[in-house]
Amino acid sequence: MFLHDKKLLNEVKVDRPNPNYAAMLQEQLGGPQGELKAAMQYLSQSLRIKDPEIKDLFLDIASEELSHLEIVATAISLLNGHDLDAQNATIGSVEAHTLTGLTPMLANASGYLWTAAYVNETGDLAADLLSNIAAEQRAKVVYQYLYRQIDDKGVRDTIDFLLNREEAHNTMFREAFNKIQDTGSNKDWGVTADSKLYFDLSSPGSNSFNAKNPQPPSFATPNAIK
Repeated sequence: MFLHDKKLLNEVKVDRPNPNYAAMLQEQLGGPQGELKAAMQYLSQSLRIKDPEIKDLFLDIASEELSHLEIVATAISLLNGHDLDAQNATIGSVEAHTLTGLTPMLANASGYLWTAAYVNETGDLAADLLSNIAAEQRAKVVYQYLYRQIDDKGVRDTIDFLLNREEAHNTMFREAFNKIQDTGSNKDWGVTADSKLYFDLSSPGSNSFNAKNPQPPSFATPNAIK
């Protein structure tokens, strides 16, 4: 069961309307690294998880991602302003000014509609956790790109909050991954001769990656969230 709390997880303000930047921010609403993708991916993955603690983790983060979607949509709405002005929305999507009456769309910065093809789920907890860790890392990178291209303090504060929450989610997924080291596709990792064989195919090879004594996958999180 999901409940809607009318208070945003973080207050959203913008200094002034900016329809071009509103179109750019659409990337984190309906793009492949955006908040809707994250929410749907973690929710879908949770449906078959048997470990109750990790299942709750996936659902908790999925729920927060929906609140992030609300934050991003609120920022986009404020940036679009109150006047239809497609002539000044010169990049990306102009649908807000020609189709939706300034309502944010579930689409990316180029106007392509969100698709479930963005969602990754395998049923293997290790693979799904690695996918989620990567998703959080990519989402942070996109927010960093967006942050660098705006001088609006209100927008920057919102983006700063969101990218730091991506770090928190990343840390929690890494902690979960550390707990399942000998399960699923991680079981018996690196025990055969073939799994320990690495080729140096770069010539000359003086700068080749050193893989003489590889270790099983794990993540060190010294400041892990408990």
